[in-house]
Amino acid sequence: MEITSLVKLSKGRAKICLDNGADFVLYKKEYESYGIEEGAELSEASYEEICREILIPRCKKRALHLLEKQDRSEKNLRDKLKEGGYPSDIVDIAIDYINDYGYLDDARMAASHVRFYQDSRSRNRLRQDLIEKGISSDVIERVLEEEYTVDEQELINRLLEKKGYDKENATYEDRGKMYRFLAGRGFSSESISKSLS
Repeated sequence: MEITSLVKLSKGRAKICLDNGADFVLYKKEYESYGIEEGAELSEASYEEICREILIPRCKKRALHLLEKQDRSEKNLRDKLKEGGYPSDIVDIAIDYINDYGYLDDARMAASHVRFYQDSRSRNRLRQDLIEKGISSDVIERVLEEEYTVDEQELINRLLEKKGYDKENATYEDRGKMYRFLAGRGFSSESISKSLS
């Protein structure tokens, strides 16, 4: 395999691109020890050793570190690992490793998100948040059914009260501002209008 490019990154790392389409990131000491430089050849055995000895353990460790900080969806974890310069096949191995230990659970992450934000966001907004996180629609609907316990009209009224909205003395601009605020939280026009008037 020919090394088509070696792009230096921050912290003494470099992105190595091979002619077979594989890209990966190594530290300077690592790529120098394998004689990796632009235009040089990298044997299949060396590439497999790099994957086995460096990339796979590092990717697993990175995945665990990312999950240590917060629950993530599988899609979000995959995206983060790919951003870190890990090839797709290495990411697959790390995700399988994480799944074997039960550390990755989209339903648990979705339930946690719903419980945390249900006092400030509508059911629709929470659904959109979870779609963006890559959670499947059947998991989203099940979690919302189980976890979302808020009466949205009461929630709108609490949010308006918290914002100091006085519907008796509100100007057209005040109503418009509150309408945009509540629409941004995903509430329906009908529910917003009912509370603003």
